[in-house]
Amino acid sequence: MKDKVKVIAFDADDTLWENEPYFRKSEDQFAEMMSDYMPPHDVNRALLKTEIDNLPTFGYGVKSFVISMIETAMKLSDGTISGKMVEKIIEIGRNQLNQPVFVLDGVEKVLKALQNKYKLVMATKGDLMEQEGKLEKSGLEQYFHHIEVLSEKKKSNYDKLIAHLDVRPEEFLMIGNSVRSDILPVLELGGNAIHVPFHTTWEYEKAEVNLDHASFHALEHIEQVLELVG
Repeated sequence: MKDKVKVIAFDADDTLWENEPYFRKSEDQFAEMMSDYMPPHDVNRALLKTEIDNLPTFGYGVKSFVISMIETAMKLSDGTISGKMVEKIIEIGRNQLNQPVFVLDGVEKVLKALQNKYKLVMATKGDLMEQEGKLEKSGLEQYFHHIEVLSEKKKSNYDKLIAHLDVRPEEFLMIGNSVRSDILPVLELGGNAIHVPFHTTWEYEKAEVNLDHASFHALEHIEQVLELVG
């Protein structure tokens, strides 16, 4: 892998910095708000279904999440929630967007070690303004040659990104925590992929990680990337 890779792309959320725990905290707050209508666990299941149904229309990120919370609240309450409840839901989203960005252990060490050896790219999905804000707060922008915020991470999107970077698929390496978004599409197009798990994963992103593929590696910590391509 080390001899052929020219571009290394890093996922952002839960690969470079913490993200999913904030969503879990917001979900818990929402479930507690709606506990008069349904037990919290069932509220979370209803919210997940709404989120997945809304992905083709609203995409990813906190703003889409807020819309899904409001829609779920309307459904569970049969349209009877008050304006005050809607305000509280919006405030949950606003508070989440204003949270600090915590860079994960080992990330900056890896980026510093690789930045003069490879073209480094941040390839993430979500809301453009939201992701740009987190990148600025993280202080990691200096390490990346290119920033790409995708509406979705599927084979066709990676094809376009690789073409834009002017490399062949076998010269491209994607590093991320989501098997569904960061690993499978890249392997499908002939690229290389490294899975670095995060302790919390959104249900929608979960997929089988026990892959048998010559261009795939599963690591326990991001610093182990340096043993493969450092």
